[in-house]
Formats: sequence, structure tokens, C-alpha cells
Amino acid sequence: MRLIVGLGNPGTEYEWSRHNLGFMLIDKLAGDLQVKVGRQECQALVGRCEIEGCAVKLVKPQTYMNLSGDSVACLLRRHKLSGAGENLLVISDDLALPFGKIRIRAHGSAGGHNGLRSIIEAVGTNEFIRLRIGIQPEHPINDTRRFVLDSFPRAERPEVERLLGMGAEALRTILRDGALKAMTIYN
Repeated sequence: MRLIVGLGNPGTEYEWSRHNLGFMLIDKLAGDLQVKVGRQECQALVGRCEIEGCAVKLVKPQTYMNLSGDSVACLLRRHKLSGAGENLLVISDDLALPFGKIRIRAHGSAGGHNGLRSIIEAVGTNEFIRLRIGIQPEHPINDTRRFVLDSFPRAERPEVERLLGMGAEALRTILRDGALKAMTIYN
């Protein structure tokens, strides 16, 4: 069993926000597989499926971004998934990565992302796979918090859809061929 956790904030007001790309990618995978991500478990919405021959739980923590680790740690304990490592894949936005790019890492720091920081603190390791989706603007911003919580403009939504498709394929590659192979293809 593997957990694929998309980071985001619950509520319709955040549905198209840049900070919700993790939720959006979980919804894309669920839609492609015709799986419902709606069962409540460990303060998260969860759906079970199989991707590339792997048993997977698609997870959308409902704790808000800064407390995502509480939900993830609970799920790891509940399903007796020791540590995180290959059992945990986390999808997040990345303000330091240009919009339109994705980056896969097998481990690393939170990089200033509060959701990743929460998970690292709650599970006690930074050794888990993460797929980061770039949201960096082409221009300087004054208010980072407002920027990440703002919705994507309608003009950028086709690019968001393209990114979600690429992210879904990258996750399939990770599950099928491993993180290192996926990094050589997508980074």
C-alpha cells in the first residue's frame, strides 16, 4: 500500500488556488481512474485504487495546509506503513519552481512549504518522495501568502490542466519504474 497525498486547503474558496495543486492532481487521478476520494479517515478524504499494479490510497488532508502532517502520520500508523520512504508520495505547489514545470525528489527539505514542513515534523523524516508543481510567477510579488491562496486566472487554466496531466503521468512513472527513473524523465 502506498499513500499519494495531495496538499491543499479544504473549501470551495480554495478550489482553484495555486496552493491547491496537490488536491487538483489527486482529483485528476481519481477522475482518470473513476475513483471517489470521499471516505473520511484520519482527518482526510481518501479513495482506494490501483495504479500501475500498486495498491494506492489517494489522500486529501482536510486539516488545512499547515497541519497536513497530522493526517499523514495518522494514516501511516493506521496502515502500518513503517516510516515514509517509498510508501509516501506527496504532491505540492512550489513557489521557487517556474510555472509550468514539475520536479520530483526522493527526499529533501520543506523548501519553505508549510505543508511539507508539517509532514516532515509529524512523520519524523524527510525521506519520502515529493512531486512539486511550479507556481513561480514571471514577475516579483509583494505578498506571498496572498499569491499562493489566489485562484489561477482563467487564462492560465489550460496550462494548469496540461501540468496536471504531466503530473499524473509522472506519478504513474514513479509507481511503475521508481523515483530515480521518473526524475530523469521529468526533472
